Amino acid sequence: MNDKKNLNLPDDLLYTADHEWAKVDGDSIKVGITDYAQEQLGDIVFVELPESGTSIEKGEEFGSIESVKAVAEIYMPVSGEITAVNELLSDTPERLNEDAYDTWIIEVKVSDTSQIKELLSKNQYLDTLEG
Repeated sequence: MNDKKNLNLPDDLLYTADHEWAKVDGDSIKVGITDYAQEQLGDIVFVELPESGTSIEKGEEFGSIESVKAVAEIYMPVSGEITAVNELLSDTPERLNEDAYDTWIIEVKVSDTSQIKELLSKNQYLDTLEG
């Protein structure tokens, strides 16, 4: 993708430098990968999902995405307990290519809500891509 300013980056989401997005709902967030990430990966063929009920610290790996090009780890944007996993991705991982922002991977009950403030805005995420 040549012009990163034309990336599909919804304003109502927060982002990580590792190309995850987070949609905040009180003390819970849904987590997925950015449109940029799915484009860089190419055709996604498998998603390794964590177990619901697992507690993971911010920055730790919680799963991986396999594409025809590569395998990429997915990292926790905040510390918390995984309360839901998008099981549809087990059978249809290509959903991440079709609509990266409508296809969440996990839902997390955030253990330290101050960490949400450390996530990146759309413009901050763009700056990391231009980096």
